[in-house]
Amino acid sequence: MQSRDARARWDATRAEREATLDVLEPLATGAATRNAFLLHEAALSGCEFDAAELQAFGTEVAELVEGQRAAEKVWSLYAQRTSPGAAEGLRRLLLAIIRDLRVVFILLARQLVRMRMAAELDEGERRALAQLTSDIHAPLANRLGIWQLKWELEDLAFRYLQPETYRRIAQLLDERRSDREAWIAQARGLLQAALEKAGITAEIGGRPKHISSIWKKMQKKGLDFSSLYDIRALRVLVPDVPSCYAALGVVHSLWPFIAGEFDDYIASPKGNNYQSLHTAVIGPDNRTLEVQIRSHDMHAYAELGFAAHWRYKEGGGGDASFERKIAWMRQLLESRDDADDDAALLAGFRTDVIDDRVYLLTPKGQVMDLPKGATVLDFAYLIHTSVGHRCRGAKVNGRIVPLTFQPVSGDRIEILTGKTQEPRRDWLNAHHGFLNTARARNKVRNWFRQADREINIAAGRAVLERELKRLALHNVELESLPAMFKVRSLEELFEALALGDISAGHIARILHEQKAENEPAPVRAEAVPIRHDSGKGALVIEGVGNLLTVLARCCQPLPGDAVCGFITRGRGVSVHRTDCRQLGRLRSLDPDRIIEVEWSGAGQRSYEVNLIVRGYDRKGLHKDVSNVIAAANVNVLVVDARVDPERNEVHMNYRLKVADFGQLSKLLGQLQAVPNVIEAVRHA
Repeated sequence: MQSRDARARWDATRAEREATLDVLEPLATGAATRNAFLLHEAALSGCEFDAAELQAFGTEVAELVEGQRAAEKVWSLYAQRTSPGAAEGLRRLLLAIIRDLRVVFILLARQLVRMRMAAELDEGERRALAQLTSDIHAPLANRLGIWQLKWELEDLAFRYLQPETYRRIAQLLDERRSDREAWIAQARGLLQAALEKAGITAEIGGRPKHISSIWKKMQKKGLDFSSLYDIRALRVLVPDVPSCYAALGVVHSLWPFIAGEFDDYIASPKGNNYQSLHTAVIGPDNRTLEVQIRSHDMHAYAELGFAAHWRYKEGGGGDASFERKIAWMRQLLESRDDADDDAALLAGFRTDVIDDRVYLLTPKGQVMDLPKGATVLDFAYLIHTSVGHRCRGAKVNGRIVPLTFQPVSGDRIEILTGKTQEPRRDWLNAHHGFLNTARARNKVRNWFRQADREINIAAGRAVLERELKRLALHNVELESLPAMFKVRSLEELFEALALGDISAGHIARILHEQKAENEPAPVRAEAVPIRHDSGKGALVIEGVGNLLTVLARCCQPLPGDAVCGFITRGRGVSVHRTDCRQLGRLRSLDPDRIIEVEWSGAGQRSYEVNLIVRGYDRKGLHKDVSNVIAAANVNVLVVDARVDPERNEVHMNYRLKVADFGQLSKLLGQLQAVPNVIEAVRHA
């Protein structure tokens, strides 16, 4: 222990600690779970452990301790919640951040012990603990099928949240739970013997309905206590459908059935495809008994499929990926009974469940979920359409991030908004990476669709002109584009471009190809074409022998650019863009040395290109631009930056190596999106 106070706190919680270990013991979670629980309890008492000290206990134990620490974030958020509906999001967040299922056992066992000892707390603390149990722990145990803990957590929470109702139902039951359990065991034995006598193989499980469940059913169906026939229930599992009806006959011959209380969900399944036979009978000592009969396949579907018990109990839906995770966890829990290899089972516990959603927090602690890969701008539109339209920036965990930032589960996001709704057309460009959800893109698209058509046409024309300027594409022909994109006119093309239905990069690539086709054919010799290597960006040279190729520095052509070659003296073929001014001068001086050159289609190679980035000077601008270039996986060869103090502008010249035209186009779009950048263009 680190101090006398820590020792005192450790000793004071001995009884609670030992009781929690007793709850964990029958769950067979192993020594690592036990050690991780004790280490976390020691930390709560004031004994802090650094990473190195935790690793001394083994990676497995350290990860389990970290899982408990991560869960503390959820308890803190729960205390700060502002609406009753926040509980569902917090349950989802808890499952998202806990990567090892054994942590859930620890959390539930610890909470159960605290609830058992809650009578010693004052009224306010007791109710707060009970509400947390009702909102988080009991539903979690229910969803994961941990029935051993679920019923007691629910009953204890109900007892402290609604003490008068709890006492009234307990008096109506007029017997202790142990008595009801003994009665269930007697009924199960009688039915088991009758089924065996009839030659029916069956597994029978029994359960006395606990008090909170009785109250929920009375409230949901508007029934009096006297109208409940499932206070005690048996579940019979048989091999197939014929055995279900045969078992039903045995039940009705053994005990008289209650008229109007039979449901055949096998012949007529529920809407969620749940199948089972339900009947109510008068069992031993004239007490009512509900009997459910189903096949093993029906039971597996009811527990793990679309009709999972927790879904119809809690009345909630959910996305498919979250349900798959719950089903996987439930299967893992149930597999414990048949597991022969403890090591294999623990390996299963450590298996990561791949989430395709992230669970994010608002500044007030509300949990909201988005597909993995969503940006903070997607999050703004998830909050509200107007928040997205007014979004000007975002903070993640208190740190300002770009709108393209992709948060992870547990991040707290604050959206910075302006007074007016001013979404940007660049947000619709997939290359820029602002929006990754269709829902958010549609909201932006609808905003611009409502604008005046002439404004959209002008905006689309400006978007295309800006893209062509950035890529140094000059003197291009646009007349053939409408037919290629199946629109009636250039105006419609510009409008579609402004609304994000057509990509400016796609148009630019087509114009590249068109320009190459429309170039006048150069003088060609009669030799067969020679191909220089087979990689992407390799050059196909027509009409000469095996010559070296050199990319001209004056225009720095890239794969996708229309190119021509000029046969130099001693340096092979110099390859230029067809719109290169230097090539025009060479063509006029010596047209016979112009040859046709094409890019081939496969492999990999990098090419030099010059970029000019101009922006309003601010602290960190050069760093932000460099980070974008680094994230694009582009090599930087030369950097030159200078500041114009009179205009408060910074001019940055880069010589880069890029893979092709597509990578360059995407990089230019990302650079243009950096705050304070005025323009990012390719230097012709």
